[in-house]
Amino acid sequence: MDEACQKENETAERVYHQPVSPWALENLPGDPMMWILIVSEILVFGGALWAFAGNELLNPEIYREARTHLNVPLATLNTIILLTSGLFAAIAVRFAKIKEIVKTRLALLGAGSLGVVFIALKIFEYKEKLALGLNVETNTFYTLYYLVTGFHLAHVIFGLIILSIIALWPTEDNMESGTAFWHMVDLIWVIIFPIFYLMGQGL
Repeated sequence: MDEACQKENETAERVYHQPVSPWALENLPGDPMMWILIVSEILVFGGALWAFAGNELLNPEIYREARTHLNVPLATLNTIILLTSGLFAAIAVRFAKIKEIVKTRLALLGAGSLGVVFIALKIFEYKEKLALGLNVETNTFYTLYYLVTGFHLAHVIFGLIILSIIALWPTEDNMESGTAFWHMVDLIWVIIFPIFYLMGQGL
């Protein structure tokens, strides 16, 4: 009887310690559904950027001339602002793990405030372009410029809403899910910035 119980325990222990695939959604921090959303959003942006690259191959002169009207210093500053915001979001997660709620919320406030600055500078940049008569109908460059950066801006706004929500309920799971989305917003901008602003600038 004892031998049968021992064998049963050994079998259960082997099942319990069975290695889990590193690609399993359960291994990701936060809610797996958030990661599905993040991957789908990255694929959408990826498709838009491939379309942009394909159009540039067909119209290199139009794209080269269009880039001369972009505010590269302002976009560079916005890149630094958004990455710093991502740093504050990562710090917030660290504080949440050790139950420092006040510090968690302060770090989220820093991340969100920088996100608002990013939005303000982006709107200022749009106003610059519109004052020059550059709109979505100017050429394919500016059609895609407004569509892609505008879609990204919408994600920044949605990300700020998420940061506000997790600041109210800063559980570890909420923090990991919400800040993962915010880091996705950072990542997409880091890809957009060189493709739209730096290519063909001789840097």
